[in-house]
Amino acid sequence: MTLSNKIDFAVIFSVKNANPNGDPLDGNRPRIGYDGIGEVSDVCIKRKMRDRLLEDGQEIFVQSDDRRKDDFTSLKARADSVINAKMTKQEIIKAACAKWFDVRAFGQLFAFKSKKNDADGVSIGIRGPVSIHSAFSAAPINITSIQITKSVNSEDTKDGKKSSDTMGMKHRVDCGTYVFYGSMNPQLAELTGFSDEDAEEIKKILPKLFENDASSARPEGSMSVTTVFWWKHNCKGGQHSSARVHGSLTVGDGGSYTLAPLDGLEPEIIEGF
Repeated sequence: MTLSNKIDFAVIFSVKNANPNGDPLDGNRPRIGYDGIGEVSDVCIKRKMRDRLLEDGQEIFVQSDDRRKDDFTSLKARADSVINAKMTKQEIIKAACAKWFDVRAFGQLFAFKSKKNDADGVSIGIRGPVSIHSAFSAAPINITSIQITKSVNSEDTKDGKKSSDTMGMKHRVDCGTYVFYGSMNPQLAELTGFSDEDAEEIKKILPKLFENDASSARPEGSMSVTTVFWWKHNCKGGQHSSARVHGSLTVGDGGSYTLAPLDGLEPEIIEGF
């Protein structure tokens, strides 16, 4: 049984003295717009969702190397264990969605090279029913940058002096409140087999999105989910558009929020972990 009802959701999270999502084109500084509003990409959010789902025992196709739960060292090797170019398009979609949670939730592109000519091939795209927006801060953020030094050389030098790579930079958001939105589409769920049980699994991991995610850029406790909003419609088409549902939530700096009434639809409000 695939997803029975349309679902919209929103997540408010706080950042304190952490880099929630560095921009590689800007020296790994926290992502920020010209208006000073902070941003965390949808790709970054999906990575954390995949990690939490993997920890919860789900089969995940796009695994990061440091959290890998199998012996496959590439996506191709992992894909080849289940699907191959001899299978029909529908067989590939069915096998991949049945095997991997993130494929049937977020979708995936599978590309196959031709045996006769590597320049030719076929790509099979799977559209997932779960869409995730980028997160944006409720107010302009302040970024602090500090210079750091090493106390030892990375490698020996001829003159015995410190090597030239002893300087570096670290960046952090001093304090910020972010919010991101998502939706689950029952029509697309019919194509991938995404079920009500799968939706409940995502609902389960959202309050714990930043647990076991600590790093030098994000020390333990520096990022936390404060509130999750879960709107479950009473039909597949939805009682209201996702734009109207998401627009009913207004988030203020510091985590405060207001909810505009929606006829016949109220969210389940879940406290962060």
